[in-house]
Amino acid sequence: MFEQLNRFERAIYYILIVLLALVIVFSVLELAWEVVNGIVLDSTYRLENHELLTIFGFFLLVLIGIELLDTIKAYIRKQEIHVEIIVLLAIIAVARKIILLDPYGDIPISDITLGGMGVVVICLAGAYYLLKKAGISVE
Repeated sequence: MFEQLNRFERAIYYILIVLLALVIVFSVLELAWEVVNGIVLDSTYRLENHELLTIFGFFLLVLIGIELLDTIKAYIRKQEIHVEIIVLLAIIAVARKIILLDPYGDIPISDITLGGMGVVVICLAGAYYLLKKAGISVE
């Protein structure tokens, strides 16, 4: 019974890997289209601020997808979750959110939100530091 359940679990992980790889491919294509559209097809041959934010957002989204793929691969190989990969994934996700913040946009950003993001960044950096100091790393 447990062997069948393990095979089912592995099949689900492989399906997730294929789907995530497809999402990453389409994200890279969308990123390439945004760069070509912003630089080549636009008559000014430069990127506006909102276009730069969109490109940085796509770029970091692709990095998050690759880290997720790495996490799933590591789990399939050794049946263990690597905490360092998860912390790095969280750091990239928070960095993406901070980079994409528009302080001059329609929705104002409160001081509490900024303070909370600062606390999250400090906690994640502390967790990563402690992981490195403890010698916990990915091969």
